[in-house]
Amino acid sequence: MEPLDLIQGTAPLLVSMPHCGTAIPAAIAEGMTELSLTTVDTDWHVEKLYEFAGELGASIIRPHTSRYVIDLNRPPDNAELYPGAAGTDLCPVSSFSGNPIYQAGKEPDDTEIAHRIETYWRPYHSKLQSELARLKQQHGVAVLFDAHSICSQVPLLFDGRLPDFNIGTAAGSSCDPGLLSVAERVLSNREDYSCVSNHRFKGGYITRAYGNPSESIHAIQLELAQRTYMNENPPFSYLPERAQKIQPLLRQLLQAIIVWAQERPSE
Repeated sequence: MEPLDLIQGTAPLLVSMPHCGTAIPAAIAEGMTELSLTTVDTDWHVEKLYEFAGELGASIIRPHTSRYVIDLNRPPDNAELYPGAAGTDLCPVSSFSGNPIYQAGKEPDDTEIAHRIETYWRPYHSKLQSELARLKQQHGVAVLFDAHSICSQVPLLFDGRLPDFNIGTAAGSSCDPGLLSVAERVLSNREDYSCVSNHRFKGGYITRAYGNPSESIHAIQLELAQRTYMNENPPFSYLPERAQKIQPLLRQLLQAIIVWAQERPSE
């Protein structure tokens, strides 16, 4: 069985949800702490929040496995994405709160990490690459939308409270400036939500690795503060009233991205 779901759509848009998985194989779970088995740092309910994406014709890729097993949005060589700033590893050994994920002495060694790369990381990225290639061949352009969410206050990773919408385009290198303008036009200048671009979250490995505007493949990441649609404390409940308020805005965003891609001149 593949460790992921890929739903192919008809629009020039692929929505990636690399941190929505919660599954932990039994052999790995045996070495984890009880707290880590709750997969606290999951991008909770993202697949439900973006459930409308398929209706728009977007392709969707999402893993089954937790980021505690392997982080699909980190490079396979575990190179730092934010030099000088706190971050997380390819196979993290501590949570966002600094708590150990593994029991003492049970952390994954190099052999285990290599196994996880081959078992979980490569299949996800292989499917992601092939789907982007399919969309580009069909439409002449492809847009990758990397959908994330995070607790609005994580002192280990950033100071203070995170804005509601955090757009990342690798400081402008992963997509055409016009696509960033589309996202900012939809999400910025609102009284009910705050928005920043290329601030604390500029885009992870996926955005940086696959965004290639010169080849008509554009990538944009949205890190969404979880307070906008859920309870940020255990049991991390989905809050329909909050979600129903923000979903129309997210739908408008994806629709605008699709229109932008469809109106791009053939290259």
